Amino acid sequence: MNPNRDTSSPVRLRSVSHEQSVRVDARMGHTLFGVLGIFYALLHIEPNWSPLFTGKKVTFICDSRGENNADWNYSFSRNDRFFSTNGTSNRYKSSSLTTGDSGEYQCVAHHKIHPDVRRGSNKVSLTVSNVPRPVLTVSPSWPSPGDSVTLTCTVVPPSAGWRFFWYKALHKLSLSYYTYDLLPGSTTGTEQDSYVLHGQTHTAGYVCRAGGGDPVIYTRYSYRTFVWSGGVNPAASLTVSPQRLQHFRTESLSLSCEGNSTEWRVMRADEDGFVSSCSSWGRMNRSTCNAGDRARSAVYWCESATQSSNAANITIHSGDVVLVSPVHPVAEGHSVTLGCKLRTENLLYNVDFYRNDQLLPNGVRGELLLSAVTKSHEGFYKCRGRTSPRGLDTLTSAESWLSVKDPEEAASSSVSLVLLVVGLVSGVLLIILLLLFLCRYRRSKASGLSRCQRTNQSPATDHMIHQDQSSVTYSVVTCKHLKKKEKHDEADEGPVYSDVRIASAADQ
Repeated sequence: MNPNRDTSSPVRLRSVSHEQSVRVDARMGHTLFGVLGIFYALLHIEPNWSPLFTGKKVTFICDSRGENNADWNYSFSRNDRFFSTNGTSNRYKSSSLTTGDSGEYQCVAHHKIHPDVRRGSNKVSLTVSNVPRPVLTVSPSWPSPGDSVTLTCTVVPPSAGWRFFWYKALHKLSLSYYTYDLLPGSTTGTEQDSYVLHGQTHTAGYVCRAGGGDPVIYTRYSYRTFVWSGGVNPAASLTVSPQRLQHFRTESLSLSCEGNSTEWRVMRADEDGFVSSCSSWGRMNRSTCNAGDRARSAVYWCESATQSSNAANITIHSGDVVLVSPVHPVAEGHSVTLGCKLRTENLLYNVDFYRNDQLLPNGVRGELLLSAVTKSHEGFYKCRGRTSPRGLDTLTSAESWLSVKDPEEAASSSVSLVLLVVGLVSGVLLIILLLLFLCRYRRSKASGLSRCQRTNQSPATDHMIHQDQSSVTYSVVTCKHLKKKEKHDEADEGPVYSDVRIASAADQ
């Protein structure tokens, strides 16, 4: 013991085991450890959830175990430094947590009657992390119409206590943001980190998040991830001009939206996953976006308040040659022609076409005709040619995917389009017929009323019997519409007769 030690300085408590309590004699300036069995303090944290995220609050509870908690004052420390001392309550509620609140926590109980008696607790490790953003993946991202799609939500760090919530993203055009609608069966979350979409037919965006603990702590929403559909949707469709998937960087690109909406936005998701609208990189004129030469490789599609169109995976190239291939899937059984285009509009010589890097025969005059296509024709296509008949320099395009859709899907799209047109025409005709009927009805009614006008020259007035002043004359006039005569007959201009009956007031 050092006799020169300053006994008035504060004493830093060391960690103590569950079987020990700490007795501090401030006057003597020394610490005595004694084994007191079960009489030690116990610290626990509510909610008991690890890791905890920033912005949340916790409560530290110091239990003196086996003693009356009211007989003690309580102090709490983090990493052996006190942040709350001599409180009368054995509970301490934190403010909103930050990552700086991570550490080892401990509490000490001070006896009110014997202040030199203190009991240290166990240490509890607390980790505070930034609220995670889960990663949503979809498989496949370009399904054939009607195929099932699996959504997978991954949270880092993983935890066995997560429940997963699944949403469809809906674009609010007037407010320029997305809202999220829970998918069926996702109200209380799912234990599995995957969700299956059955019968996916249209382009749509999805997000997920996870929640766990009591009370529930939620992660952030994932970034939007899209399931793309190349099939034509009559209610919302995208048209690309020039009509091909590959474009030169220097040429002008325009994209038009068609369907059953009056308000559209052209959207794109670039290779980094960033989603933006035409107003950010082009000029929107009604339902057409003129991208000019500011287009970039991305997936493009149209959105209304309720619909998303088919998508097109357009690539922009700075090279000298591009593959000419259809923007939309080709119906099985139909024919398609692929071409090879030079930036300078000159001819390419000895042009060859490849599917999945395999040379294809029968290329004629820089074009490849695929007749009666089937699913076996799907794949990545590219072309290669020479700039002169005997030249050695070759130019090769990038690859583009050729998609083939089932005949049933093509028929369904055609039928839907026909039904849409028939419905619009029928609605217009119905309105016209209704207006004609109302016009004729009003004309007929006006004609009938004109025949019921009563004149003072009616012969019935010559036979009226005048009685004394006490009598009352009642006249019953019955109007009868005459049947329509033949066109050569003239209208009957005769008088309208009335049945006049005389009655006295006493008869009433």
